[in-house]
Amino acid sequence: MLLNLRLDGSSLHVICSTKTFPIFPLDKVPSFKKVKQNYIPGTHDGGDKRPPQRTNRHCGRGGGVGTIAREVIAGKNLLIVNPSEDRVGKSRISDGFVAKKAKDDGFNGNGMVSKVHTKCSTKGLSYGGCIPAILEALDRIENVGDALVPWEERLSNKERTIILKEQARWERAVEIFEWFKSKECYELNVIHYNIMLRILGKARKWRYVQSLWEEMITKGIKPINSTYGTLIDVYSKGGLKVHALCWLGKMSKIGMQPDEVTTGIVLQMYKKAREFQKAEDFFKKWSYGKDNNKMEPHVCLSSYTYNTMIDTYGKSGQIKEASETFNRMLEEGIVPTTVTFNTMIHMYGNNGQLGEVTSLMKTMKLQCLPDTRTYNILISLHTKNNDIVRAGAYFKEMKNAGLKPDPVSYRTLLYAFSIRRMVEEAEELIAEMDHNDVEIDEYTQSALTRMYIEAEMIKKSWFWFQRFHLRDSMSSEGYSANIDAYGERGYLSEAERVFICCQDVNKRTVIEYNVMIKAYGIGKSCEKACEVFESMMSYGVAPDKCTYNTLVQILASSDMPHKARSYLEKMRETGYVSDCIPYCAVISSFVKLGQLNMAEEVYKEMVDFNIEPDVVVYGVLINAFADTGNVQEAMSYVEAMRKAGITGNSVIQSSLIKLYTKVGYLNEAEAIYRELLESCNTAQYPDVYTSNCMINLYSERSMVRKAEAIFESMKQRGEANEFTFAMMLCMYKKNGRFEEATQVAKQMREMKILTDPLSYNSVLGLYALDGRFKEAVETFKEMVSSGVRPDDSTFKSLGTILIKLGLSKKAVRRIEEVRKQEIKRGLELWISTLSSLVGIQSNTGDCDEL
Repeated sequence: MLLNLRLDGSSLHVICSTKTFPIFPLDKVPSFKKVKQNYIPGTHDGGDKRPPQRTNRHCGRGGGVGTIAREVIAGKNLLIVNPSEDRVGKSRISDGFVAKKAKDDGFNGNGMVSKVHTKCSTKGLSYGGCIPAILEALDRIENVGDALVPWEERLSNKERTIILKEQARWERAVEIFEWFKSKECYELNVIHYNIMLRILGKARKWRYVQSLWEEMITKGIKPINSTYGTLIDVYSKGGLKVHALCWLGKMSKIGMQPDEVTTGIVLQMYKKAREFQKAEDFFKKWSYGKDNNKMEPHVCLSSYTYNTMIDTYGKSGQIKEASETFNRMLEEGIVPTTVTFNTMIHMYGNNGQLGEVTSLMKTMKLQCLPDTRTYNILISLHTKNNDIVRAGAYFKEMKNAGLKPDPVSYRTLLYAFSIRRMVEEAEELIAEMDHNDVEIDEYTQSALTRMYIEAEMIKKSWFWFQRFHLRDSMSSEGYSANIDAYGERGYLSEAERVFICCQDVNKRTVIEYNVMIKAYGIGKSCEKACEVFESMMSYGVAPDKCTYNTLVQILASSDMPHKARSYLEKMRETGYVSDCIPYCAVISSFVKLGQLNMAEEVYKEMVDFNIEPDVVVYGVLINAFADTGNVQEAMSYVEAMRKAGITGNSVIQSSLIKLYTKVGYLNEAEAIYRELLESCNTAQYPDVYTSNCMINLYSERSMVRKAEAIFESMKQRGEANEFTFAMMLCMYKKNGRFEEATQVAKQMREMKILTDPLSYNSVLGLYALDGRFKEAVETFKEMVSSGVRPDDSTFKSLGTILIKLGLSKKAVRRIEEVRKQEIKRGLELWISTLSSLVGIQSNTGDCDEL
């Protein structure tokens, strides 16, 4: 999160509240700490000017409990909706208070019943008067009435507010609240109900929240702005956004305009849901009113609300709107806070506008001091932009400004050093962290292990690992990360040592086994991978889906499909096969080995077990039969794919074009190629092989214009390769278009793309046929000097040239006999004979390479 903002009611104006102190719908109530004078139990807070009327009432010690409390105590499950028990906010707990032990079967010095609770709390030390003693008693004594005996008739509104607010357990809060209600001398107001709504909402006890709301209405306790704000907040944070919006709707229905606190809650709700447009619309509707058909602001906003909107715009990528909101904030005289600048810096940095970041930093230093988070953002932004020098400079600037780097500062910079293998800088930073007692987390630890491994400092990497292992401070995930670090780079012995260390401290889980099996797979140690798998159960660790998948993939990719299939069978029996991915790996392995019958058998087994093949499985099989020219089998899988409602992708379409090329199905190939072109865009075209297939089909049928259209398109994209040119050359030659063929041959030589005997032979055949003997001899010399070995077709073209130049067929046969008996001498003879007849100086030095 860029912002860690809290709604602080103490700094906001609560528009609709008529109370003498503000309402706090989130985790804040009025601060009553650091009271200098002694607080006398029973006296009222200064804000309540009414005389204490409850002294004339009789308060019984027993008291009753209300509906909610009875349901809680009885253990009834009355919840309609109850998501996970996430908590929001913190209770106020201070260190330093030590409760006295209760005396046997009596009262202690403070008059408290000595029924000891399971734990002692140190809550309430920041409050004055009797609050610390009250909270301590409630923690120790189970019965609420017994705990509050000394103050039974003298608790003020403020004290009751604090007592409810300080409860960490919702059940305890309900018990106390019901006890208060049972006393006729206590009048519970909307503030107390707000606190209870917040506590129950945080605990996600939605039925209790609804019951409490109905109780308020029944008793005539009017909800105020912060009541709705509390309900919107707890439902939103509880994942029930629709319910939160319903409360907002109820608020609007009675004509209550949300105050700034409630507005902030709604904006945060929309922002969390990434519904940025709704947040913007709500903000504009709330902050502007219509006056003479003109939009005019009708409220003066605080920096908190501006910060929220700037962050909302930033997260939605609306940089312009965020900047405008920032400028409006300045125009209205609202002084930007450190949070404001941090938000703007983070936004501009994430959008690559580092110039704006520098400018904002200069402005910020004139108005407010950057904090640690400011520098953390700057360090992170510059490391992401690969400016490690600037990141380091901000780290030093932070310390020079008297700010203490926090763990985030160190870890961000340390990780940046590690992935860049800046060993010396990383070690200096580690020394500083050790000196300042900054803990190194496991993520950073494993990153440093990888740094040493990549720097080939294996010994240091092992010492680094042992530092954490010997402290017994490494979790199972930490061990697995280190095994993976060694395994990915082929250091199997070190990975095994970490694996053994993990066993020594009894922290082996399925994760460690999975990464160890993966390491053996990378190291091509398939037998060891299987041994580790087989040993798992003896250590009480059961393989999971990832274990089986990893092992099957390793064996299949190592050309061991039969063994992979046996583990696939075990995987299916354990119920871990939920998709066709492991089957696809085994099928692909059989296809690679040319065992198509086995591949089909695995496919049929998969279908029999109701595991649906995907487009990849079909693609593998279609391509396999396309390679063998088996049209019937390939088309059977195409038909099966269509029946399954699976649309063929470009890979399958290319495989079909390859198949149709082999069997000469032009119309079918053209239809698929058109589909490919229609599905392509300016950045994606059919691959080179597919286009070459189409040129081949056209050239065989002398369809010159269609072949040329594809050829020119490929040249424009820079995709035409050696075989593309060779096919075009052959087509032109076959059709007697020697000028175009010669131009293609010239381009091939100039581009130096002749690397295959087939291509050279195409050019030599053209030159021999067209009487370009000098170019032919030069091309042959280029062929020999490039290390491409001439074949029989090469010498057939060269023999044609010698015969055309007047040499007898018998003499040509003798030269060939010499070449077949002694390659080097034969090549020298070919070159010298051709050169002498064509009138080119021979150079036979390159024949040594052959």
